[in-house]
Amino acid sequence: KAKVLSRVFSEDYERVNKKILDPRGPTIQRWNNIFLVACLVSLFVDPLLFYLPVVRGNFCIDIGITLEVVLTIIRSIADVFYMIQIFVRFRTAYVAPSSRVFGRGELVIDSSKIALRYLQKGFWIDAIAALPLPQVLIWIIIPNLRGSTMMNTKNVLRFILIFQYLPRLYLIFPLSSQIVKATGVVTETAWAGAAYNLMLYMLASHVLGACWYLLSIERQEACWRHACDLEKQCQYRFFDCHRVEDSNRTIWFQSSNVTHLCDPNNSSYPFGFYGDALTSKVTSSLFFNKYFYCLWWGLKNLSS
Repeated sequence: KAKVLSRVFSEDYERVNKKILDPRGPTIQRWNNIFLVACLVSLFVDPLLFYLPVVRGNFCIDIGITLEVVLTIIRSIADVFYMIQIFVRFRTAYVAPSSRVFGRGELVIDSSKIALRYLQKGFWIDAIAALPLPQVLIWIIIPNLRGSTMMNTKNVLRFILIFQYLPRLYLIFPLSSQIVKATGVVTETAWAGAAYNLMLYMLASHVLGACWYLLSIERQEACWRHACDLEKQCQYRFFDCHRVEDSNRTIWFQSSNVTHLCDPNNSSYPFGFYGDALTSKVTSSLFFNKYFYCLWWGLKNLSS
């Protein structure tokens, strides 16, 4: 019976198969709106991971544990929606391409055909987007790596942006297209549409500011390493706050000229346009202070 009724018209759908979802039905439309909000939340949360490294007063970089825990919880909740999306896609019928030429699209409701089509088109991007990479890397892999924890964390954050943020950003476009095809608009009211466009603009500023913050810390660390290369007893691991109590670090720091060489208020090291973050002490500020400063910086530069 499943093979005979592998294709139906939308108006006959309800009495044929209730286990397969109609892509033009109200259930999928509601879910698409919910998932769109979850995608936007996820795109907002991921750049916040760039704020995990923080500069302490004794010339070392630490990880903000409180922020790390909060972001892990929020990120895990967002990941659940991506997993649900995969399940929904496996249960959503599709319009047979051959039936579109006649003006009445036939729905393919054969679950095996739906699964095969999804595996060939779209599944792998959804799977990559659903992986809890930040949680696994930050809490399991990084603590077990050798070397500087703060160095490993910054490298992982860049990896996350390239490997997972872009697929999650890509999913916004076909999802918005599906909503527009079903309802004619992404939002039902004009003010909601304006708010949606403003939110996308703020999201771009948010990402730009977060990248600027992380690169500012890396520029500051680059200066420390430059000063470290000038002294034989110095080691790069001294810039990890877990090494502050190391007696060798204490001896080095007392005799080092790093405080003068890496002072952003003089021109001894080319900090470039990251100097503003260092002179304003953004990299060592409390989370909300540095976040809003970086968001303002992103808005200013995106608007110019």
